Amino acid sequence: MNSASTSLPAAPAQPTLSSAMVALLAFCCGAVVANLYYAQPIVELIAPAIGLSTEHASLIVSLTQFGYAIGLLFLVPLADLLENRKLVIGFTLAVALCLAGAGLASSPSVLLACALLIGLTSVAVQILVPLAAHLAPEEARGRVVGNIMGGLLLGILLSRPVSSLVAEVFGWRGVFLAAAVLMLVIALVMAVALPRRVPTHSATYPQLIGSVFSLARRYAVLRERALYQGLLFAAFSAFWTIAPIELIRHHGFSQTQVALFALVGAVGAVAAPIAGRLADAGHTFKGTLVALLLAPLALLLGALPGAGFFWLVVCAVLLDFAVQLNMVLGQREVYALDPHSRARLNAVYMTSIFVGGALGSLVASLLYEAISWTPFAIGAAVIPAIATLLFLLRGEGHA
Repeated sequence: MNSASTSLPAAPAQPTLSSAMVALLAFCCGAVVANLYYAQPIVELIAPAIGLSTEHASLIVSLTQFGYAIGLLFLVPLADLLENRKLVIGFTLAVALCLAGAGLASSPSVLLACALLIGLTSVAVQILVPLAAHLAPEEARGRVVGNIMGGLLLGILLSRPVSSLVAEVFGWRGVFLAAAVLMLVIALVMAVALPRRVPTHSATYPQLIGSVFSLARRYAVLRERALYQGLLFAAFSAFWTIAPIELIRHHGFSQTQVALFALVGAVGAVAAPIAGRLADAGHTFKGTLVALLLAPLALLLGALPGAGFFWLVVCAVLLDFAVQLNMVLGQREVYALDPHSRARLNAVYMTSIFVGGALGSLVASLLYEAISWTPFAIGAAVIPAIATLLFLLRGEGHA
């Protein structure tokens, strides 16, 4: 007699990712997300060249991050509706055009508009990460996402030294034009190498966006993780907006020396693969607690007066490590909530993060010009301290 199982169709094979594809996705994520940060260490070069005041220079950074947040909320959810490879290629070609526009801009209005659009069209990276999570087997998902986030976060950190070095040789316009060429290359690579993924979700666009807000209401873990990381990223963005200015003004750094400083800070990128393995091993609560305690401690060390730039270097490494550790741990938890809604879950998570980052960048210049470095860094430390307090109040069951 035939068993019931013999009459059923074979289950589809578990999707997998080769090591080479993981490495390629990590590189592409890093290259695309770097677009958001190229301006950060060179705003003092850009602002006078286009007639933008010192007090408003951080608008270049904050508008880019606001644009990214808008794209995360209204464009990334399309990855649960439309074929993913076409979306990635389309957005990457669009950001290449926007980067070229920034490199050729000669007025504040044009440059700031391009900054907003660069953020809006850099969202391809947040389609690639959930795609990798979809393709990875459950038992290795944390490791795969951690490795790809390692590439993404390394892109964030290396974007600053690369920007400073390129600006030193070719000027600030060369930074944007070189990035535009790189995006054209990335689009070509993705067209050749990226596997197709057609989502099973069926809805109209308004229904899709409505479901994003429904997911945020449904999952407390999503809201909590987004809040913790949003607060950390606000402090992170404030620090990296002001640290290059502080080093140039009060420590006599050149753009090349600022680049070396940012390169040392990139050591913190090792946190992402570590976080993925911690999550797979069930240590999410402990890892999160370490990250949330480390961030305010790092900023308080950076606020120490009279110690030269040494404590700024320590602060940069520890803060980057903390932010990346918490980001990947949170992402692993969020992706596990609903496998069919990962792009939309990711949209909520990352939108909150970059709204926090944009707000941190927006107020950074104004505060720094008003109160100087030490009180600025102490104030920045309060932000992740709030996240730590909220996390401890929720307890291990809500890690």
